[in-house]
Amino acid sequence: MEDATVRYVIDTHDSTFVVQAFSAGLLSAFAHSPRIAIRDFNGDLDLVRSGATLQNGQLNLAIQADSLEVADDIGQKDREEIHTRMCNEVLETERFPEIVYKTSRVTASGNGDRFWAVLSGDLTLHGVTRSLPVSAKVLLNGDSLRASGEFSLRQSDYGITLVSAAGGTIRVKDELKFTFDIAARRRD
Repeated sequence: MEDATVRYVIDTHDSTFVVQAFSAGLLSAFAHSPRIAIRDFNGDLDLVRSGATLQNGQLNLAIQADSLEVADDIGQKDREEIHTRMCNEVLETERFPEIVYKTSRVTASGNGDRFWAVLSGDLTLHGVTRSLPVSAKVLLNGDSLRASGEFSLRQSDYGITLVSAAGGTIRVKDELKFTFDIAARRRD
């Protein structure tokens, strides 16, 4: 069987992508460590299947920065304040409306339709581009693909000012944890 490139398009309605922020500081026990849902993202993935491996893959993913919203059950006033500060002070969405992850290489090995993938790519966030490797579990099922995993990044690596409140006694930690469960459909 000849190796062929297969394109998959992300199905955002069947996917979840979440950022976990953590509070720190003297009064952090009283603070909220928000979970932020990434609502508006799109992308595609090209893969070449060769026996028990996936190789020569490429992923392009774009996130609309102002689509991030608090996923936790909190009051409307707090939700609006966090969203406003996140867009205006943290992500500066007017200046940097899009977050982009583009791989230079995706490789995976596995057994049958289950693979462990390594994505080598660059993340452009807040106007700064840095290398960001990501690992994922991948399941191929007919014309669908599901990839899940997690990764972390430091906001300061992307020139993001850390948010604080109550005179600095409550602040957001530098490290953010991302979890994803992405569904994609084959497109010929």
